[in-house]
Amino acid sequence: MKKIFSSAEEAIDNLQNGMTIMVGGFGLVGIPEQLIIAIEKKGVNDLTVISNNCGIDDWGLGLLLKKKQIRKIIASYVGENKEFERQVLTGDIEVELIPQGTLAEKIRAGGAGIPAFYTPAGVGTQIAEGKEIRKFGDKDFLLEESLVADIAFIRAHKSDTFGNLQYNKTAQNFNPIMAAAAKTTIVEVEEIVEVGQLEPGTIHTPSIYVQGIFQAKQQKRIERITTRS
Repeated sequence: MKKIFSSAEEAIDNLQNGMTIMVGGFGLVGIPEQLIIAIEKKGVNDLTVISNNCGIDDWGLGLLLKKKQIRKIIASYVGENKEFERQVLTGDIEVELIPQGTLAEKIRAGGAGIPAFYTPAGVGTQIAEGKEIRKFGDKDFLLEESLVADIAFIRAHKSDTFGNLQYNKTAQNFNPIMAAAAKTTIVEVEEIVEVGQLEPGTIHTPSIYVQGIFQAKQQKRIERITTRS
């Protein structure tokens, strides 16, 4: 049985200034929103954040941006976040933008214990500056190092008490690979069930990658809603 936290504040208790964290989600889909709120309230800073993007101005990782708690973000997309854009343009935050497929593979490789890999994505662009280029066949590839983190904060739909996880549809996104790529993985889940209630074939992340679980109700905000007049 894994540690089941009674609150988001307890779940992030080991988070300290200067740590590198991975945060699951794509836009606002599948983000560990209550854990992010707890991080904001705790006030830890100088964080390096690895995430697909940085939420929106008033939600998700945008809350940490507003409080200047992020020193560096490694992401693939600036997105709908005006504060993120402002801090990038003014140099208030260090940003490493990576092609989305490369970012996913850097995280997956980190979880698999692979230190680096070659990819054609980014060859001939600023992304390749300072990186090793090697030719395979008649094509150039650049060397990308994998990514790992101190803590991964992810979101799942269901967990059993042993820490086996199920995700809901596209909310899988970056969550499963981040679960494997951190020293500690804390999961915000919508429902916790007893061992044996999840069919083995429907488990997306096995419990070996999970150190703690926190059950919470999410708002599940939508970034942009378009309706008929």
